[in-house]
Amino acid sequence: MGDFNLTVILDAIRRSAGGLSRVELAQIVGLSPQTISNISRRLLDQHLIVEAGKEGSGPGKPRTMLRLNPAGMYAVGVHLDPAVTTFVVLDLVGSVVQHSRIKTPGGNDPAAVIATMATEIGQLVAESGVDASKIAGLGLAAPGPIDLDNGTVVDPPLLPGWDRVELRDALAKATGYSVLVDKDVTSAAVAETWAGGPSGAGSFVFMYMGTGIGCGIVLNDEVVRGTSGNAGEIGHIIVDPDGPACDCGLRGCVKSSAIPQVLVAEAIAAGILDGSGKQTSGAEVQQSFAQLCDLADAGDARALAIIDKSAVLVARAVSVVTNTLDVERVVFGGPFWSRIADRYLEKIPALVDASSAARQIHTIEVVGTGVGEDVGAIGAACLVLEHTLAPRAQRLLLEV
Repeated sequence: MGDFNLTVILDAIRRSAGGLSRVELAQIVGLSPQTISNISRRLLDQHLIVEAGKEGSGPGKPRTMLRLNPAGMYAVGVHLDPAVTTFVVLDLVGSVVQHSRIKTPGGNDPAAVIATMATEIGQLVAESGVDASKIAGLGLAAPGPIDLDNGTVVDPPLLPGWDRVELRDALAKATGYSVLVDKDVTSAAVAETWAGGPSGAGSFVFMYMGTGIGCGIVLNDEVVRGTSGNAGEIGHIIVDPDGPACDCGLRGCVKSSAIPQVLVAEAIAAGILDGSGKQTSGAEVQQSFAQLCDLADAGDARALAIIDKSAVLVARAVSVVTNTLDVERVVFGGPFWSRIADRYLEKIPALVDASSAARQIHTIEVVGTGVGEDVGAIGAACLVLEHTLAPRAQRLLLEV
C-alpha cells in the first residue's frame, strides 16, 4: 500500500505543470497530511522530487511547491521501425536528453540488427553524460503484432525474418539493461500521456502513421493494451467497400487501401513515381512516399488526389474507432505524419465530426502529437517510467 500511495502522489505531481504543495496533494489524492508528509520526504530522499520555492496568494504562510526532479531518473527508448530506428535518453519529466537515428539495417538477420542497436545504445548513453546508475531501464517500441508476455515480435510487416524473435531477452543480454517491449502504437500513446501536454489527457486515440496504420488507446488517462497487448490493430477496418483486395479476404481494408506502401503503388501505377524499385523494404517505401508528398506539396494535382483520398479513408477508420470508444480527442503522429499533417488536419476534423454518433453531445478534437516526430522512441522510454512510477492496481496485490 505504501508503494502504491507513493506512485499516486508522484503521478499527481507529474500531471501538474506548476507542481503541487503538500496541502494540495492531500486534497487531490485523499491521503492524510501526515501520510503526504512522510511520502514526500521519501521522494525527496530518493531525489525523485524537489522543493521548488514557495507560493501563496491568500492568508497564511506561503506553501512549498513540490515538482519532479528531471535528473532523478532516466530511461532509454528505442523505436524499431522497418525504415528508421530511433534512440533517445529521456529524463523524468519526459524531456529528451540525447537522441540519435540510424537507418534500420537491411537483410533478414535480427541478431545483426540487435547487435547494431546495442552498440548505438551504448554510444548514446555515453554521449548523454547521464550516470548509468540512474537509468531505470530500456524500452523498445516494435511493430505489431507482439507477444507481450514473452517480449517477442511476431512476423511484423516489412521485417522479413523477424517471426518469433525474442527481442526483449536478446536486447537485455546485449545491453545489460532491464528491457520492456510494447507495440509502437501503444508506446506512442504512452508518450502522449507523459510528454504530450494537454493532448495527452483524458480519453483519446493515437492514430499512428507509419509503415502501417494503427491506433493506441487511452481511456480516462489509462493506456488500454488488450488481452495480449495488441489492442489498436485497425488494419482490417473496411474503409472502401469497392477498394483493393486485402490479404484477409475482404476488400477495401485500411491495410489494402490507405497505408503508405499502397499509396506509393497507386502513384507508380498512375505514372507519378518511378516504378523501378521493388518497394519491399521500409526504407524504400519511406523514400518513395516522401517523393509523393514532395510532389503534392509542389501542387501536383494527381499526387494531391492520392493524399486527399487517403485522408478520407483514414477518417472513416477514425470514425469507427471514436464512435466505438466515445473519446474526446484524436491525436495523429508517427514517423510518416509530418509529411501529411497539413492536408490531413485540413480535411479529417470535419469528416470525423460529421460521422460522430455523439456530435450533439460533445465535439471530437483532432490534433497532431504534442511529442514530436520521435514519439515512438520517446514512448518506449516512457514505458519504463510508467512501469516504474505510475500507479497500477497490481501494486496493491499481496504476494503469497
